[in-house]
Amino acid sequence: MSHSKIWREIFTDATIKKLSDKKEWLIFVLWGSFAQAKKSIIDTNRHIILEASHPSPFSANRGFFWSKPFSKINKILKEYWKKEIDWNL
Repeated sequence: MSHSKIWREIFTDATIKKLSDKKEWLIFVLWGSFAQAKKSIIDTNRHIILEASHPSPFSANRGFFWSKPFSKINKILKEYWKKEIDWNL
């Protein structure tokens, strides 16, 4: 996190803001408190936000393991008559 306030923070904030402003109907997946802090720059009237703890070994057992983000994304897509994602590689 020593460089987080320099370029990475500027880049990610600008990217998220631009996507939120210019695109319609995106699903943002925010894992961990740093990502969840970006919620304030996302237009929640136009986009869907899923939140969970970070999947790192230090915090995954605080909710990530049970959050089922990929199946939730597909459930949302199906509800809005969008094509589901095949998460198998």
